[in-house]
Formats: sequence, structure tokens, C-alpha cells
Amino acid sequence: MTTNPPRPLRPRLDAARAALDEANAAEPGEAVEPLARARALLDVALDEAMAEALLAGSSMRSVAEAAGVAPNTVPPRLARTPALAGYSGPDGRVSAEGVTRARYDRERGTPPPEPTTAVEPLRFRRRT
Repeated sequence: MTTNPPRPLRPRLDAARAALDEANAAEPGEAVEPLARARALLDVALDEAMAEALLAGSSMRSVAEAAGVAPNTVPPRLARTPALAGYSGPDGRVSAEGVTRARYDRERGTPPPEPTTAVEPLRFRRRT
């Protein structure tokens, strides 16, 4: 008899589902806010899933392709994840060397280093 490994906890996905359910039940004009919240939660969940895939051995290029994003957008997104934030450089990006070190540390059971700088996600700024 085989058993499935336990499903990892993904609280952001659960919160995104709740926001989508809220949007589904809302009046047409009331759905924007819960949909925006779900999108933000899904972006964070995607970043975390990409970090986990890299730590499991996938390449940055294959992760970018699977996520449907440009490869050059992956390193700054990884720098915002708890799993890889401590491996980011001063430019706010996680390099291939940082991923290699993170894999090594995980294999040895060493916790990730504390992030040196807080990296804010890019935000749209309206031109004036």
C-alpha cells in the first residue's frame, strides 16, 4: 500500500481561494477588490512555488517557462520569498550561485541566512 506524501501547507492559496469565492458571490461592481486581493496572493504563492521548484532542482529557465514569465523576472521575485531572500545580492536578485548555496544549505539542514535588505515588489507609478 502506498501513501501520498503530506500536502504542503499553502496558506496564501487558501486565502486566494477565499477571495475568489468572495468575488464570485459579490455584485458585479463589488468584485474588483476581492479579485485584486486574490491576484496579489496568487503572485506571492507563485513566487514561493518557483523558489521551491528551484530548491528541488529545477533550472531558472524551466521555472520561468512553467510560470509563463520572462526569465529575467524570476531572480527579483525569488528575493521576496522566505526560502531565498537571504541568498539575494545587493541588487535585490537571487543569482544562480545563490540558488546553488540554498540547495546546499537545505541539503545540510542549515537554515537560510537572514535577508540583508528588504526588497519591495515593483509597483506601477503613474506618470504625471
